Amino acid sequence: MRKLFLDIETLPAEESKTETLRLLFDKKNPQFDQEKFDEFVAKTNFDGAFGRILCIGYAVDDDAPQNFYNENNEKETLQQFWHLVDALSSTPRNMQYPDYDLQFIGHNVMDFDLRFIYQRSIVLGVKPAYELNFARYRGYPIYDTMKEWVKWSNSSIGLEYLALALDIPSPKDGIDGSQVAQFFADGRVSDILEYCKRDVQTTRDVYRKMTFEKPASRLF
Repeated sequence: MRKLFLDIETLPAEESKTETLRLLFDKKNPQFDQEKFDEFVAKTNFDGAFGRILCIGYAVDDDAPQNFYNENNEKETLQQFWHLVDALSSTPRNMQYPDYDLQFIGHNVMDFDLRFIYQRSIVLGVKPAYELNFARYRGYPIYDTMKEWVKWSNSSIGLEYLALALDIPSPKDGIDGSQVAQFFADGRVSDILEYCKRDVQTTRDVYRKMTFEKPASRLF
């Protein structure tokens, strides 16, 4: 079975969506408030309907983390991701209960990263390699380190918090998710890409600690 570790970095909706977002905002806010509207737009980076994927960080098995990033071309980033998924997957023997022999691993990946990827794929007309099973309370085909740590309770824990608890270095070296939009506005894309790769590496380290698994090079 192949393992795909992943993490995404997102941005708020692009300016071309301002008119649509204003329409949606006004429905719930009869009296317009610019500050509240700006906050409403900023929060679209959590919303796959209007937010954007800046990059998808990934690592396959023991390979070094990499990024799919295409300046101003989110669609191509999604196409590259699904092409990788297709290349790593096996053809199922039973299409009624398909098993593609590929495990997706990430932190809060079930409720955020993978859902966001699927939603943006629909918005941009990129057909996924296949329909992934999002059934809860299991670790395959999606292993969510956050869900597994809290054992599917109604609580959450950040990647940095969990990493430090497991004696794994923090990936938040001068940047965290809340700063991505500002770093992007400042032209610091390379810093964001490196941060995304660090998150992928940390997620892999956390996963291996949680599952008592050693890297292939250390299996002896």
